[in-house]
Amino acid sequence: MPTADPERPGFALPLLLLAGFRTLVDDLHAELARQGHPELRPAHGFVLQAVGVGGTTASELGQRLGVSKQAAGKTVDRLVALGYLERADDPADARRKLVRMTEKGVDGLRRSAVLFDALRERWVAQLGADRVAAMEDDLRAITPPNVFRLDLPGWFGT
Repeated sequence: MPTADPERPGFALPLLLLAGFRTLVDDLHAELARQGHPELRPAHGFVLQAVGVGGTTASELGQRLGVSKQAAGKTVDRLVALGYLERADDPADARRKLVRMTEKGVDGLRRSAVLFDALRERWVAQLGADRVAAMEDDLRAITPPNVFRLDLPGWFGT
């Protein structure tokens, strides 16, 4: 059965949400590249967030991202090679290796936070503060409270 409003078909909503997300993320990464982080990719930001300030193991990282330990390890290998992560002995358990952010990784996340604020302000300038706030409030109202969990199986593939 077709939508009640042919000007606004149901399938367009997720595409518009995705396009808005891609616009923000693409603009962020273009500016990150200009600021010295040309190798960072969107998935890398999720990984750095999942590693966190205290570090983690590859197994725990895989669980947080909803991917296998091997897939997490491959991404860690790439981010170690790029200088964003490092592996270190776990002081609590000599059998384990921790994955931690380097200063470069912390810098990339810090810059991302500042840039996301600036990108939000760009939307405010274009749409108005009330409309952006209303959009955020509306999205919060219809999304589950644990929406920011990273361990959503299938989101990052294996």
